[in-house]
Amino acid sequence: MDRQTDIDTPDEIGAVLLARARAAIARELGCPCEAAPDHPSLTEPGASFVTLTRDGKLRGCIGTLSARRALRDDVDNNAVAAALRDPRFPPLSREEFAGTQVEVSVLSEPEFMTFRDEADALAQLRPGIDGVILSSGCRQATFLPQVWESLPERRDFITQLKRKAGLRDNHWSPNVMLARYQVRKYKEAAGG
Repeated sequence: MDRQTDIDTPDEIGAVLLARARAAIARELGCPCEAAPDHPSLTEPGASFVTLTRDGKLRGCIGTLSARRALRDDVDNNAVAAALRDPRFPPLSREEFAGTQVEVSVLSEPEFMTFRDEADALAQLRPGIDGVILSSGCRQATFLPQVWESLPERRDFITQLKRKAGLRDNHWSPNVMLARYQVRKYKEAAGG
């Protein structure tokens, strides 16, 4: 087997991304940590979300929707932001860090959807597969594909996405835009 193919397995890339995210947070918190691992493929532009959970509950989630910097830098920055700058939570403390589980999602390029109306848009969504970006005027929000686990019905998914964007539940207009994307998701085993 070609050695390069063996090195570039998704599991190995995922392990490197998870280790980088954890190391970035540790450095920022002043915790001892090993040097962040690297991989040649991480120099390519990439978009990621870093999600932190404690005891199965969300503790922070920050990301980017478009690839505008090297994937390794995107993951490092989003990990620190999820730990310290998610406005829904207080900054993660050093004491909490060891018991926090890290997940990294690497996003595909978003693709704009074409649809006739809301019913047509809902029918096109693929629960458990599609992450969705909803835009209307100056309002925008996204849900990763993982959100389908708690909102498996298409209408509920979109209604909650509208709320996240600051829109009314029944909001729909010709200027609503939807884009969808998929993710490669890597998650630490419980306990870090």
